[in-house]
Amino acid sequence: MVTKEAIAEFLISEFPQNKCIVEEVGDRSAVVRHKIGMAELRPGGTVSGPVLMTVADVALYVAILGQIGIVPLAVTTSLSFNFLRKPAPDKDIIGVCKLMKLGRSLAVGEVAIYSEGSRDRVAHAVGVYSIPPQNDS
Repeated sequence: MVTKEAIAEFLISEFPQNKCIVEEVGDRSAVVRHKIGMAELRPGGTVSGPVLMTVADVALYVAILGQIGIVPLAVTTSLSFNFLRKPAPDKDIIGVCKLMKLGRSLAVGEVAIYSEGSRDRVAHAVGVYSIPPQNDS
């Protein structure tokens, strides 16, 4: 398993546009945080959909990398998203990922997305990642 520090360093180096913070990487799981400010809000004072989708995608990527190591070319092939309720405009967004399947070429996971401090999900996502062939030598 790869440490959260190693994954965080990789994300900073390779994806400097990413605003998610790796909070936890565990057994087929990950937790990421996205700080919310005015730039993340859409008209009506709610967190924008692209921010929520980013949290889901990054949480999946982090959970997968935590299991298979730093594999930069693991890529999203599908992301199904359900918006459940309006996120708080003044709370960070938290994504909690659990991998449901981790095979040699595909990984499937689900992400519960919350406003910090709330037990009610604001969104739910299911994603599939393609994992490139690895050298087994």
